[in-house]
Amino acid sequence: MSPRPLILNAFLTQNLSHIHHGKWRDPSSRNVDFNDLSAWTELVEALEHGGFDAIFFADVLGFGDDTAGGWREAARYGVQFPAGDPAALVPALVARTSELNFVLTSSILKEHPFVFARYIATLDHLSGGRIGWNVVTSSRRTEARAVGLAEISPHAERYAMAEEYLEVVYALLETSWEEGAIIADRASGEYLDDRKLHEIHHRGAHWTVDAVQQQAPSPQRTPVLFQAGGSPVGRDFAARHAEGTFIAGHDPASAARVIGETRALLAKHGRRADDLRFIQGLSFVVGSTDEEAQRLSTDIDDELVEQAMLIHMSSTIGIDFTSIDLDQPVEGFQSRRVQGAVQGLLDSAPGKPKTFRELARWAWSQRVVGGPETIADRVAEWARAGVDGLNIIHVTTPGSYLDFVDQVLPVLRERGLARRGRRSGTFREQLFPGRGPRLPERHPARRQGR
Repeated sequence: MSPRPLILNAFLTQNLSHIHHGKWRDPSSRNVDFNDLSAWTELVEALEHGGFDAIFFADVLGFGDDTAGGWREAARYGVQFPAGDPAALVPALVARTSELNFVLTSSILKEHPFVFARYIATLDHLSGGRIGWNVVTSSRRTEARAVGLAEISPHAERYAMAEEYLEVVYALLETSWEEGAIIADRASGEYLDDRKLHEIHHRGAHWTVDAVQQQAPSPQRTPVLFQAGGSPVGRDFAARHAEGTFIAGHDPASAARVIGETRALLAKHGRRADDLRFIQGLSFVVGSTDEEAQRLSTDIDDELVEQAMLIHMSSTIGIDFTSIDLDQPVEGFQSRRVQGAVQGLLDSAPGKPKTFRELARWAWSQRVVGGPETIADRVAEWARAGVDGLNIIHVTTPGSYLDFVDQVLPVLRERGLARRGRRSGTFREQLFPGRGPRLPERHPARRQGR
């Protein structure tokens, strides 16, 4: 069977340093220009011209305070701080592109669901249907406290809150307006058939909403839905709602296990096995030869700031990596925050002990190093494992992406692993050819109110 082209996303944040902390110091990098619009417009134009499918914006509302130095230590090293709001950036980038899609991370803590539904529908209109939404629950206590909560909720409770949030957003985007509500009768002056507008009445544990969706239905109505949870609860949430899920398999074999387990959950929620795309996060170090790439990779390791990397992992997992014995095993460790990273490390080598040191190095372990042919071989292994696409993590911008476009993409195209030619249709139609711009009838968003 011939391979299917992979979905290629640039994985970014609008801040100084996302994953490879310390590389902002590289003179060739524009990471320091995260508030310079020209840096972003040049990047998205290069991504679109180079053949990327989307830019996937990660985001957090707060930064880590889990080390002994607290939030000040995270600020000192620029660990995902300072940070802008990609929701403000994306509209400007939409205007400079015609084919590139945009996935926006927006936490259920960030906006009231009514406000978010109006915003995302407007953005989908302005882009011509090129928008996706990465649904996150927020796991850092600084995020909770910033919006008036005393503490971050336990893991399962956050997902229950996300279920309610989606219920409200779905109702506003999918059921508040019937098709054909816009009549635009110039003779009578009537613009809408109000009989086809419906007020939403929601009473829940977290939100109360009595409203008609303020924005007209956009090309996709609901944006393409993404989710990144790796815990059992997170995978079940993805199987119920998501159309794309971001995974962090340690290797193709562990990714295949996650994919198989998650696909098995889809039927439970009345969905098909091909209703969900699996997007693996990887970074690439490209050289003209394997030897050159290995030297470049070693240089990157030497230039990373280990304290900053430990601060990042501390805020992700919820334990101070700067003050513990990193050689102790992680088996049995429980976190109220992100459980998927711990489980993913354990799943990567069943039966073998794993340490906190290995967990701390997780961010750099998802690295593919080599010449273009070697990298294409490794990408093919991930594709055979069932991965549908890649979230490509940069070391520097725009260099990481330009290297991939110039050296790796031609080889992937030759092997059928990357798309040729121009894109057409909405984001959803590109991900699921032949299905149309809207969510299928079997999705929970379409089953509401029946």
